[in-house]
Amino acid sequence: MSEIVVHPTAIVASGAQLGAGVKVGPYCIVGEHVVLHDNVELISHAVVEGNTTIGASTKIFPFASVGHQPQDLKFHGEASRVEIGERCTIRELVTINPGTEGGGMLTKIGNDCLLMACSHVAHDATVGNNVVLANYVGVAGHAVIGDYVRFGGLCGVHQFVRIGNHAFIGAQSMIDADVIPYGMALGNRARLAGLNLVGLKRSGFDRDAIHTLRAAYRMIFSSEGTLRERVDDAAVMFKDAALVQDVVSFIGGAKDRPLCLPRPAADEE
Repeated sequence: MSEIVVHPTAIVASGAQLGAGVKVGPYCIVGEHVVLHDNVELISHAVVEGNTTIGASTKIFPFASVGHQPQDLKFHGEASRVEIGERCTIRELVTINPGTEGGGMLTKIGNDCLLMACSHVAHDATVGNNVVLANYVGVAGHAVIGDYVRFGGLCGVHQFVRIGNHAFIGAQSMIDADVIPYGMALGNRARLAGLNLVGLKRSGFDRDAIHTLRAAYRMIFSSEGTLRERVDDAAVMFKDAALVQDVVSFIGGAKDRPLCLPRPAADEE
């Protein structure tokens, strides 16, 4: 088994669990209820506290703070948790807070995520796999971020917002409404600006599947009838199109926030 390496200046509580090959660098602090799986590396000056589990081969850079008390006035010391997946990269000054009693007690980040410097994941948020948060992105409490979502820098995500798989959020956007899977949202407050076609192609989606999704998008966000009617029509017309059904299911699952819509034609310049 690979040797565990803890720098002499680091403080690792006696109850912490360290897997094979873990490296804890200078001036890091690891709390007593923390679990660091195999080959996790804390480079230096990183703090991991609370009931926090870090997946194998995740790397945490200096001055990141993971697992400290959430920034929620309703938090009263409950034993909530943070779970971070495997092979994630958590850069400088990132903050990740645990859940709360009012939100399921868990903040969860999937595998293969990149959280760039100064980004934030708040209490009870869920972040999927292969997500990129660029610098200064703030994900508020209870938000749900799907797989392969990409954020430009300086974005804000309102609490309880859902962002579907493979969506793209443009830099400096404020997201206060749900963004459909495969969608692209831009602006403050953000509006839907079409499909994330570049991301879909880069992810290897079939050309015909993308073409079908574009046709369904035009139907769903046209001006005829109500949104509910258009979604129902798309569900029937494209019943064998997996990407379209992802969008239909996402819209049907709306609960706490409105849906991010395209800008009305009258507003276009």
